[in-house]
Amino acid sequence: MSRSAARVLSGVVAVAVAASLTACASGAAQSDPQAAAGDPVTGGTLTYLEHQTYTNLYPPQAGFYPNGGLVNNIAARLTWQNPETLEIEPWIATEWTVNDDATEYTFDLRDGVTFSDGTPLDAAAVAKNFDTYGLGNEELGLTISEAINNYESSEVVDEDTVTFRFAAPAPGFLQATSTINSGLLSPDTLDLTLEEFGAGNATDIVGSGPFVITDEKLGTELTLEAREDYDWAPPSFDHQGRAYLDEIHLIVTPEDSVRIGSLLAGQADYIRYVQAFDEERVAAAGFELHAPQTRGVNNGLSLRFTNPLLSDLRVRQALVAGVNAQEVVDTIFTDNYPVATSALSSSAVGYKDESEFYAYDPEKSAELLDEAGWTVGDDGIREKDGERLSLTVYEAAPQPLSKQTLELIAQQLKEIGVELNVKAADAGTYAEDITDPLKTPLYHSMVGRADLDVIKSQYYTKNRNVLLSDDAELDRLLEAVASTPDPDERIAASQAVQDYLAEQAYVIPLFEEPQVYGTAPYVQGVEYESVGRPLFYDVWLDNQ
Repeated sequence: MSRSAARVLSGVVAVAVAASLTACASGAAQSDPQAAAGDPVTGGTLTYLEHQTYTNLYPPQAGFYPNGGLVNNIAARLTWQNPETLEIEPWIATEWTVNDDATEYTFDLRDGVTFSDGTPLDAAAVAKNFDTYGLGNEELGLTISEAINNYESSEVVDEDTVTFRFAAPAPGFLQATSTINSGLLSPDTLDLTLEEFGAGNATDIVGSGPFVITDEKLGTELTLEAREDYDWAPPSFDHQGRAYLDEIHLIVTPEDSVRIGSLLAGQADYIRYVQAFDEERVAAAGFELHAPQTRGVNNGLSLRFTNPLLSDLRVRQALVAGVNAQEVVDTIFTDNYPVATSALSSSAVGYKDESEFYAYDPEKSAELLDEAGWTVGDDGIREKDGERLSLTVYEAAPQPLSKQTLELIAQQLKEIGVELNVKAADAGTYAEDITDPLKTPLYHSMVGRADLDVIKSQYYTKNRNVLLSDDAELDRLLEAVASTPDPDERIAASQAVQDYLAEQAYVIPLFEEPQVYGTAPYVQGVEYESVGRPLFYDVWLDNQ
């Protein structure tokens, strides 16, 4: 079955990376006498280069791609979302029932599943996982998962049956059980504090997936080893049993030139974050490019309307019309980055084309700003009541080529008399400033999830709230997405949110963001979960 469907700080210097790569280049796969030519081969070490180091392995905080790429491989889930069809399929759960208003879900579990420490993965363990993810644990600092709405309680029916109940309809819960945010961890692991899930403690995380983290060099390297006893892949997979690879050697390599050079020189097998400007070089050298889409809220700018400069709808509409997303893609990116036509990706469930609201029209921008009382000053920047129309945005380290993107947008906005100041993400006040609409009126971000609830995750005041919103109507619309049991009505609710975001000019969608990877020609079985995180279970090395 084909299942095609991440990024932080690192102090790794190029010399250290090169030395590590030289010492740990991929091991030749061991010969399997039963394997015919072209059949998967068991054994070997995959050298995988990650752009950034992980920050936290608590599943509800694993949305950051370096976090999720690890959780995806060390933690099984109740269900699997087929990345081609987006259908939900069995994994640890063999079957399930949902009541009519989506307030009660019951799952039957596979027999014989264990965590990597030998602890049984039974109904009690599953209940503790979802009680933690659905309710949080304030004492341990463990946050509630943004993928789970309206959670109330669990009931262990018997050793292999668990029921979950919700205070209001939770139609997105079934898909939530397939995400890395719901990765199943051992009960003892769930007694760790949020800090203990952080960098430096990776070997303490006991999961249920095909790999185990066995070694960590803080901020620079990780080793994942295959579990010999793993035998509970989703039944729809052709491959069952342990992973083909013996281990994965992950090296944090923030320098683009080192990452690409190592791949092309044969010192690395698989890399994440092939920059758009490197794609042609990788492909021309005979290596494979993979660009799975993230299928969620598009890469774009949130206009924080509680900032007085953006409180006027006409000003926000002028900014929207003053940004040329097509020029951004044509200048900086490739065909793997389609221009956005809505807040949601065109490959997302519930997508609605809102192109009419996002057309580039600088003449319209000028008319709107004139109408709003902003006149062009001596330096070309508009003024009103002695205040310049000057806005600030921070570079978004997780987003591809964010600095270049924002600098080009600043040039576009300057043409309509708006000053956009682009600040570096590593500024000392960054973490504080981005939570203040007065200091950061524009915010650059995206979020991937292949479910309708993704739009709520991004804009709801009690979730990510990237708009820093106080708009009760927007919250009401978002709550409808998360609490409407009828599938068609839920899609309509999502489309109503997309309409509202467009009509209110709350966002400037830029492009549909993929995750772009490069692999050596001998790396086989490459695949991704539904929003582009790598799954190493089927990967094997044909380099004997």
